[in-house]
Amino acid sequence: MPMLETSESRTPVIDPTGPQRAPRNRTVRVIVYVVLLAALGLIAWRIHQNQSQAAANSAKQAAMLMNRPVPVQVVATERKAMPVFLTALGTVTPYMSVTVKARVSGELLPVKFTEGQEVRQGQTIMTIDPGPYKAALDQAKGNLLHDEALLKNAQAEYRRYTALYQAGVVSKETLDADEAAMGQYQGAIAADKAAVDNAQLQLDWCSIQSPINGKIGLRLVDPGNIISANTTNLVIINQLRPIAVYFTLPENQLPAVLHKLAAERQLSVDAYDRNDVQKIATGELLTTDNQIDTTTGTARLKAVFNNEDESLFPNQFVNIHLVMENRPNALVVPTAAIQSGVQGTFVWAIGKDAGGNSVARIQPVKVALTEGQTTILDSGPDAGTSIVVDGAERLRPGQSVIVSAAHTAPSTPAPQQNPFGATGGPRPEGNASAAHHAQGRHE
Repeated sequence: MPMLETSESRTPVIDPTGPQRAPRNRTVRVIVYVVLLAALGLIAWRIHQNQSQAAANSAKQAAMLMNRPVPVQVVATERKAMPVFLTALGTVTPYMSVTVKARVSGELLPVKFTEGQEVRQGQTIMTIDPGPYKAALDQAKGNLLHDEALLKNAQAEYRRYTALYQAGVVSKETLDADEAAMGQYQGAIAADKAAVDNAQLQLDWCSIQSPINGKIGLRLVDPGNIISANTTNLVIINQLRPIAVYFTLPENQLPAVLHKLAAERQLSVDAYDRNDVQKIATGELLTTDNQIDTTTGTARLKAVFNNEDESLFPNQFVNIHLVMENRPNALVVPTAAIQSGVQGTFVWAIGKDAGGNSVARIQPVKVALTEGQTTILDSGPDAGTSIVVDGAERLRPGQSVIVSAAHTAPSTPAPQQNPFGATGGPRPEGNASAAHHAQGRHE
């Protein structure tokens, strides 16, 4: 049977728990957010705490390092005689050099020297085959004897014709002809004597002699070769004792050199090796050239060295120190000790604190000039004061230090140092290059 729907069955059913679910979900979300924010805050706090602890540890370590003594190397300042000089590059040149050539042609016979030996002026060193020149000399002498005999006969005839002319037997023309013939033979004899002298000279030239005292070089031609006169180079002889060095200076330095040379007549010159460290020899300035090279603006000078030990050799490059002045009591410090900061130029001097510990302090200095690894001061620490040459980059005023002696190298003069101005006098102000050579910097 069909069922009938009542009004009660068409009424919708309402869940009494439905309206309460939305507020509960919002509460849960708020709790979750709060927990997340708390977790993030905790993480940020821990990170900040760790960073603070690391910074504190770093500061503690830095403080410990600052209080720890710094190892440094020191040298003592000193007063000593110091030369003030001009520097230049020089070339060693033989005082005299001769390229030996034969003055006659012919076969070269065995030489009479050992390569590299010392030879004296006039010593025979080579010989050209003299045979052809001996024959030429004999021929010239024979011609002389022949013409002398003819002259003797012409003189006898002239005397006879003179007597006959005086007696009126012969004419004046005949006597003049005999006199002319005698003059011809006299001229022939003069020519023959010149030919004999020339042949003798050619023969003498077969013996090649050293024109100077010096050291002979390597043989350029072997015995047995045919030598052409005045063409073939046979050997080179160089005079090494004394020896010369040529060098150039800028024209603005030339007036000071000329003034000193005219006043003292003698300027000392030191020759150093290529590294400008080891002194090789000491000589004297001989002269300057009589003109300035307009292309380079330099003047050429010549110095002479005795070179008894032959430490200088031809074509050797050397560093020249032309001594212009000697300071007998200069305050000298190593260039490595010179520092530069906001307070100016200074050195780190080592002193003692109240507890007897070594500490570093700043000592202002006034630089006069710098010569390589050595600096001359106008004012600074007293002689004997220990100053820092290595380890200055970690120092601060009052810093405790551990001192050790530095191993100093020989002074190396600066190749381009010019301690003189245009007038040749010392510069009154400090040399700014001292700060450039300093190894450390004070911030």
